[in-house]
Amino acid sequence: QGQILFYVIFYIGFSFFVLSASLLWFYTYINALNREITKRQALNIAESGIEYYRWYINHFPQDYTGANNRYSFKNRLGEEIGEYILEAIPPEIGSTVVSVKSTGLLASYPSIIKKIEAVLAKPSLVKYSVAVDDNIRFGEGTVVYGEIHSNKGIRFDGIAYNLVKSSLITYFDPDHSGCEEWAVHTHISPQDTCPVLPADPEDLPQRIDIFRAGRRVGVPSVDFNGLTADLQQLKQLAIASGTYIGFSGVNNYGYEIILKENGTFELYTVNRVVNVPSGCEIKDGYSTYYNNTRYDHGTWSISQKGNKKVYNFPANGVIFVEDNVWVSGKINNKKLTIASAKFPENSNQMTNIIINNNILYTNYDGRDSIGLIAQKNINIGLKSDDNLRIDAALIAKNGRVGRYYYNSNCGPEYKREKITVYGSIITRFRYGFSWVSGDIWVSGYKFRDLIYNNNLLYFPPPYSPLASEFYENIKWLEVQ
Repeated sequence: QGQILFYVIFYIGFSFFVLSASLLWFYTYINALNREITKRQALNIAESGIEYYRWYINHFPQDYTGANNRYSFKNRLGEEIGEYILEAIPPEIGSTVVSVKSTGLLASYPSIIKKIEAVLAKPSLVKYSVAVDDNIRFGEGTVVYGEIHSNKGIRFDGIAYNLVKSSLITYFDPDHSGCEEWAVHTHISPQDTCPVLPADPEDLPQRIDIFRAGRRVGVPSVDFNGLTADLQQLKQLAIASGTYIGFSGVNNYGYEIILKENGTFELYTVNRVVNVPSGCEIKDGYSTYYNNTRYDHGTWSISQKGNKKVYNFPANGVIFVEDNVWVSGKINNKKLTIASAKFPENSNQMTNIIINNNILYTNYDGRDSIGLIAQKNINIGLKSDDNLRIDAALIAKNGRVGRYYYNSNCGPEYKREKITVYGSIITRFRYGFSWVSGDIWVSGYKFRDLIYNNNLLYFPPPYSPLASEFYENIKWLEVQ
């Protein structure tokens, strides 16, 4: 009997121990599960704060800190179960990048707190490597690393490492006669065949040998009227806290700006430009071009300058020139927008920006950026560098970005070796740095590298035109 009692007591005790341990484990598990659920709820509340702030600044775009406060959070039954606290840091001058921190708390577990830091911004128009409101052709020797968009048709015979898109589905290429072609097509062998009409965008061939990331047709258009920079606003910004440079005089041709790494720029008055040599033929793509007016000179190369002045880079980064302006030089840890325009706006007196020498960054991590916005054209002159590099976003509001056709009588500079644009080209009319007759290179730059600077998407030059009026979430981080 004693032996049986021992076993009974032992098994009862053992069972009680196992049951107690199981209950303890179950309690611990349920408690841990509740804490994880609570943490997730607190995180969701914090994320709701970020979404509320994004809604707020999309509706009140100038009131960056107006939403800084504590807000109650209710469940679907309308019961208040927690709150979030918002703290925002306004953007720098000329930028749209806003930093916001949201802290989420749950009423039932006040000791559990979750924090999220987010960065919101409006995407800039210079998100494209090339955007154009015209038919355009990219010849052999062109390499493009960023996205390309045209509201009309694109013939592409180079290599594209990003999407190439058109708002049309098919079009008649004005460079040659023949059938109606795909709005994004190539003549590189095997040349794209003509689509069966009415064309279905799903039937567009891939051609990954040319379009490494693909091509698309029938996409939404880019609104150039709504997205081009307001030059009048830039003028007022320059007068208020930037650098405003007025008309150079009827006997001059504009100004030259040379950017310096020490945070200054040199300004010269351009007194004379290179005259068109005898027998030099100049074309703008449509007709022979001999215009030598101060607003539309043929060679766009300086022969005499004077009146040097030195300026510090402006506080808001805006330099406005109410005349033609030649730009070159190098910056270090700076963001600048240089605009050229003459008011009141007159189609016969629109100003241009000219680039004949390198424009360079010191830093390629987003600390340096340059935007050049011309009322009419951004021109590469006759006597431009043989190997020209342009680190900038180029915007031709009412004209085109490019180089005129020059024949051999214009001098040895009628042909150049290579141009590299590290940034973006936004042009109303067809851009081009090279000229061909048939498929033979006859003028301009033999090689063209267009490299997209992805830092420009959300960290563009000051007061750059925007691709969207709505803020997007570009960074999301849970803070431990």
